Amino acid sequence: MTRVATASRTATRSLGSRLGTTGLVYLALVGVLLVSSVFVAVQGGNLFTAANTVDLFTRSSLLGFLAIGMTLVILCRSLDLSVGYVAALSTVIAGTTMAGDPSRIVLGVTVTLGAAALIGLANGLVVTKLRVNPFIATLGTGLIIKGYLDTQFQGPTGSIPAQFQMFGLSRIGVLPVSTLVMLVLAVLAVLYLRRTRMGFHMYAVGGDAEVARLSGVRPELPVITAHVLCSVMAGMAGLLLASRFGTGNTLVYNNGYELEAIAAVVLGGTYLLGGRGGVAGTVAGVFILATLDTVFNTLGVDPFVKDVLRGTIVIAAVAIYARGQLSRTAVRVRFPSGGTPPASSGPGDPPEPPPLPPAPEPLVRGGKR
Repeated sequence: MTRVATASRTATRSLGSRLGTTGLVYLALVGVLLVSSVFVAVQGGNLFTAANTVDLFTRSSLLGFLAIGMTLVILCRSLDLSVGYVAALSTVIAGTTMAGDPSRIVLGVTVTLGAAALIGLANGLVVTKLRVNPFIATLGTGLIIKGYLDTQFQGPTGSIPAQFQMFGLSRIGVLPVSTLVMLVLAVLAVLYLRRTRMGFHMYAVGGDAEVARLSGVRPELPVITAHVLCSVMAGMAGLLLASRFGTGNTLVYNNGYELEAIAAVVLGGTYLLGGRGGVAGTVAGVFILATLDTVFNTLGVDPFVKDVLRGTIVIAAVAIYARGQLSRTAVRVRFPSGGTPPASSGPGDPPEPPPLPPAPEPLVRGGKR
């Protein structure tokens, strides 16, 4: 029995090493889809009807915009708890700027994304220049936005032209246009992280900011860039919400989008302490959460039970990733018990340090030893 268990663990580790964290997340997504479809079928339903598929993709688009941006800041060992408030503010800016006029759509999109970028710039500067913990800095920014929205606006605000509402309502077959845009931005984010110098710098700063600095990287710039891009993606989410509502909605921040985005990022295999992960895994995490929501709504599961199940799944995923990380970083025993040190290091071992020279004898009075 012990040999069987050992062989099973070895096979699991071997599969994990071949697929990597991102591959395991997509494998988990396939498993969730299969198990969910069987469970819904047992209850007399069909998970893959056109309506359910559209609902799944529609849910994934909004969360995807927020999670892509959140991935960038978490990779830099930072955090952004203001994205839900930025999305709410973006709906208001879009609604009031467009004012129902189709000729002002470009202006409304530009102003909305520009305002979101400025908020991200402020977050990045507070975190890097004032050395404020990102949790506190972005939470404070979110509360400032919340106070402004609560005091200046009551109820729906502005109007979105019908032409722009197609962004949130139209689809190609069962694939909403918003989901297609989200996937295109996800691909661009993957290329940005893997092919550009700033993307490499984000990983370096998230891994170890001091080592990155000694290597010639300015640690502040990647963090600021990540916060700006994160807020821009929150602005995109706000534009999507505005197109669906047809107006600005100040109460969007009550939906807890920032926590869902963090859950999707963590579920996608991105290390919360930065330096490991990526957008590709985050997209799979988004679809896992969207699939669960679709299943829960199809079966009429109580909302409180939904939160419990989603929280349990996120905790289990983090625990699995943590165990895998510990197994990869475990210190290997160089000299087994009862054995003798090897004559030379293997090809994968660091070279042995040269022996220290003998200490000189102390001098005595008169210059004699």
